[in-house]
Amino acid sequence: MTGVRAFAVSPNSLGVRGGGNGLQFAVVGTSYETLAKAADAAVATLSKDARFGNVRSSYDTTLGAVAGQGRPTAGRNASASTFSGLGNILQSMLDGKQVGTIFIKEVSYPVYLQSTSQPINDPTDLENIFVKTSDGRFVPMSSIVSLSEAPAAPSLNRESQQRAITINAGLSDGFAMGDAYNEARALVTPHLPPGVSIIPLAEAATLGENANGLIITFGFAVIVIVLVLAAQFESFVSAGIIMVTVPFGLACAVFALMLTHGSLNVYSEIGLVLLVGIMAKNGILVVEFANQLRDRGMSVRHAIEEASRIRLRPIMMTKLSTILGAMPLVLAHGAGAEARASLGWVIVGALGFAAVSTLYLTPATYMVFARFSKPRSHESERLARELDEAKGKAVDEADAVAKPAE
Repeated sequence: MTGVRAFAVSPNSLGVRGGGNGLQFAVVGTSYETLAKAADAAVATLSKDARFGNVRSSYDTTLGAVAGQGRPTAGRNASASTFSGLGNILQSMLDGKQVGTIFIKEVSYPVYLQSTSQPINDPTDLENIFVKTSDGRFVPMSSIVSLSEAPAAPSLNRESQQRAITINAGLSDGFAMGDAYNEARALVTPHLPPGVSIIPLAEAATLGENANGLIITFGFAVIVIVLVLAAQFESFVSAGIIMVTVPFGLACAVFALMLTHGSLNVYSEIGLVLLVGIMAKNGILVVEFANQLRDRGMSVRHAIEEASRIRLRPIMMTKLSTILGAMPLVLAHGAGAEARASLGWVIVGALGFAAVSTLYLTPATYMVFARFSKPRSHESERLARELDEAKGKAVDEADAVAKPAE
């Protein structure tokens, strides 16, 4: 159809606003005329880059050519009082004006003043309206104003409480959303006039929010896990030993994404948060059992060696079951498979690369730092000694009281 532009859109499964429409950003400022020029310059600049396809702007001034929009222009003989009456007349003739209210059986009904004998069907009909001037004369509106048709946009958008024009662009394969926005910003910014700036929209804005929220989420996750472990083991040393493997596992996850050419998206971020719990859980299995062996009187070295040997089987069972459970995400095909593969590679890659190293990292860290914490058996022995000392003092005091009595 002539004048119709169609676009194929594949929305993402998370339902993010604007998902599947490629890169979206807006040029914002105070004047639509200035923004229109900036948007045209941005479209022309991005269209020259092969990585951006089907670049288009939302500002389309075609309303005047289709429906006709009149722009009244005041003449020299128009006074302030004339314009006051002109506004009321135009409102009454075009849309009607409420002039009062009547009450019928305690129900109020608004009274509107409307023109029915001479309806306004064409912009030229406005020139036949007579306006009362300040000196009491009635003059045709054509003597004080003139009408002209001009193109106008069918809708005017705002973003962040500013006038805005949206620009959409498709992305080539392998061009990540974050890289695309940064590149588009670098290309467009030199062509923007003063007072005009760029803000991300849709998935580009969501990606920026997630990047900031990811740091906060990881911060809270690590703090909560450390506090819970410290309360469970009654020692910050044991909690620190368990958390040593977490940064190494996250590094392996990022390394896996780099090898598979994956991106840091919402799915991979969920996998990173999940990975923190899995890595901490494997450390708990070793450290908890080693502490129990130390409570039985073993040395630090013998306790961690025995705990690592006995807990090797459950740790490997946990890792293998988690890796096998994430394999369908890696091997899946179809719509949305590329995004879900990021979650799978974070789990498979991190646990696969860190499987061998973490088995040595946790025992080595335990041997270095566990000596700074005392086993619970020491507390029990100290409590027993204190009780024995208290009993001895009580007996001595009783003997001292009994001797004078004899």
